[in-house]
Amino acid sequence: MRIGDLAAVSGLTAKTIRFYEQAGLLPAPPRTPGGYRNYPEQTAVRLGFIRDAQGAGLTLAEIRSVLALRDGGQAPCAHVTALIDQHLADIERRMAELAKTRAALGNLARRAAATDPAACAADNICTILAPPGTARP
Repeated sequence: MRIGDLAAVSGLTAKTIRFYEQAGLLPAPPRTPGGYRNYPEQTAVRLGFIRDAQGAGLTLAEIRSVLALRDGGQAPCAHVTALIDQHLADIERRMAELAKTRAALGNLARRAAATDPAACAADNICTILAPPGTARP
C-alpha cells in the first residue's frame, strides 16, 4: 500500500508516517521498483496502536519499547502495565501539586480582594505576593 493510501486509511499524514518510520516505530517498508514505499496492510493496525498509545499518554520512546517487545515475539502486557502504573503515579503527584497551587492561589485571591492598592508603600513590590506579616502598608 502506498503512503498516501496508508495515510487515508490511518487518518494520519504521510509526513507523520515517515516520521514514525524514521523514529523507529515502523519498520522500513519494502520499496517498489520505482522506489516508492510499499507498506504491508498490517501497518495500518500498527499506526492505530501508536495513535491509541499516544492517546493514553505514552511517549514515543515508551511506545517504541512496547513495539520492540512485540516485534521480538514477547507479549508486552507486563511492560505496558508498568508504564500505565508509572503514568498514573505521575498524574497523582501532579494533581497533588496542582491542588496545593490552587489553594495558594485562592489565598492570594482573597488577599488581593482585601488589598487597597492606595495603601501600598513604595518600598514593597507587591503586598499581595509578600508573605503574610512581612508587607508594610
